[in-house]
Amino acid sequence: MTRSIEVERKRELADDGQALAEALAGHGWAPDAPVTEVDTYYSRPDVDYMVTVECLRVRQRGDFAEVTYKPPSTAATHSADSVISKPETNVALLPGHAEHAGQLLENIGMRRLVRVEKCRTAYRHPVHPGVTVSIDTVAGVGVFVETEVIATDAGAAAGIVAETENRLGIGHCPVVDLPYRDLALSHVSA
Repeated sequence: MTRSIEVERKRELADDGQALAEALAGHGWAPDAPVTEVDTYYSRPDVDYMVTVECLRVRQRGDFAEVTYKPPSTAATHSADSVISKPETNVALLPGHAEHAGQLLENIGMRRLVRVEKCRTAYRHPVHPGVTVSIDTVAGVGVFVETEVIATDAGAAAGIVAETENRLGIGHCPVVDLPYRDLALSHVSA
């Protein structure tokens, strides 16, 4: 069985994302309804996930909730051009059970790191069904664009990410290598 991986790159926007939303519409990208996601991140007491760049989070979005794990970052998961390619393990939770998942993680010794709230509008294109471009407004942090491809071939997917960014004219926007978790933590401690 071939396992799909998430291939993505994040860039910071200098404005509220409205100009990019208009460019996306002009290129035939249709927005999903905006959603607010609340992610609570955890780390082990014996392994600092900030150092290993692992991800363990509980995500809530309306009635939906899930626990997600992404393995440590390595040279193989981060390309020189800041494209990230990692497998994800997601476990869906019953509605209303996100708090229970957080309590379970804390009960087994996981440390709560930070809570990140973002409003995300995902855009999809009928000709490019495997590509998602999302405009994220992260509370207290800023506005970002994330281009994501779910694929089995990381190299080909990285090319699609770059091609999509260039087509949309966002290739000049600063690349952000840090996850939202790290950005939120740096703003909390500032």
